[in-house]
Amino acid sequence: MKTTNRHMLRWQIAIQEYRGNMTIIYKEGKSHTNADGLRRWPLDNVKSNPAYDPEVPAKIPIHFMEIDRRKNIRFSEWAPESGTPNS
Repeated sequence: MKTTNRHMLRWQIAIQEYRGNMTIIYKEGKSHTNADGLRRWPLDNVKSNPAYDPEVPAKIPIHFMEIDRRKNIRFSEWAPESGTPNS
């Protein structure tokens, strides 16, 4: 197969060991209406999207350390339900 198209050459190199009796045919983008859906940008996760998946935020405890000017160290755990740190 002789071609100067770099994209075709890359594909040819990538699949040469699996080729067998395969024939590679170039198809222009505007005539390629049955393009692979995995190559497209994903849609936003909104209710109008048929694949809408309501995301439930995970409740992950966040641990932090506070050091004040008097060199006191206090460990706390943030409770997501209350929105305030618990000492």
